[in-house]
Amino acid sequence: MAYNLQEIMANRPSRLTSGHRMCAGCGAPPVARMILRALKPEDHAVIANATGCMEVSTFIYPYTAWTDSFIHTAFECAGATLSGAEAAYQSMKKQGKLPEGKETKFIAFGGDGGTYDIGLQSLSGAMERGHDMVYVCYDNGAYMNTGIQRSSATPKFADTTTTPAGTVIPGKMQPRKDLTKIMVGHHLPYVAQTVAINNFKDLYEKSEKAIYTEGATFLNVLAPCPRGWGYKTEDLMQINKLAVETCYWPLYEVIDGRYVINYKPKNKLPIEEFLKPQRRFKHMFKPGNEWMIKEFQEEVDARWQELLNLEEITNRSSKE
Repeated sequence: MAYNLQEIMANRPSRLTSGHRMCAGCGAPPVARMILRALKPEDHAVIANATGCMEVSTFIYPYTAWTDSFIHTAFECAGATLSGAEAAYQSMKKQGKLPEGKETKFIAFGGDGGTYDIGLQSLSGAMERGHDMVYVCYDNGAYMNTGIQRSSATPKFADTTTTPAGTVIPGKMQPRKDLTKIMVGHHLPYVAQTVAINNFKDLYEKSEKAIYTEGATFLNVLAPCPRGWGYKTEDLMQINKLAVETCYWPLYEVIDGRYVINYKPKNKLPIEEFLKPQRRFKHMFKPGNEWMIKEFQEEVDARWQELLNLEEITNRSSKE
């Protein structure tokens, strides 16, 4: 894919305009903007958005920040709603009821609450049926829109309003669900995990692949939340970088079952570097709670090693 990212950023208008009401320092808007910039200028998009932070802040009837067709759907329905729209489009196209020469792409956005949890069933169905669509999870690690309640994407020991760290429990007791690998289990042609980091190159390239790969594809994108995570709004990009450099959020893609790790830190940082700037983990640094950091590090290391093994195994088998 030959392209000039700087030129694309300068010349392609944003399909998510300014004037929305997302919080300062939120990770979701830059994610949505860059994904939509991966669309060819001549292509139209139909966006489905599950109820959540992004939906309530960007589409306040009769106003919208989206320049493409937009469908607000319930928390649990983004996968089902968009797959229905895509099926109707394919039927109308086959019947010759649509103008030729103009492609329409179908992209769903949902937070982790509407994707990992409430919307998992409809997402799984849409992916299994193979609709020509992209599902994007902007993962901020909790139900941020409704008051920072824990989700299955919330990391272990995180302090949330439903898992308050104190004398009874040390925050959330369970490790987070690995949704990216669950989607790989659906045997999709393209699955990727990414984040808005550095010059957005990784996010842009994976978005373009997901949009223009035929069939159902999935992107899991880390989208930090300053309110729920408790970091300074100006530190968004640094939080993203630390998530990658500590291997808490590895950058990888799975192409027809073959794992490709897009970035391997030369000097993998200890997980404390990612935890320290966030208020939700401050209790882990109190005297006597060192075991929490040790356990968190062990989980990150185990998942990273598993990913390295999967890359080696799937690439070896593809060559045989």
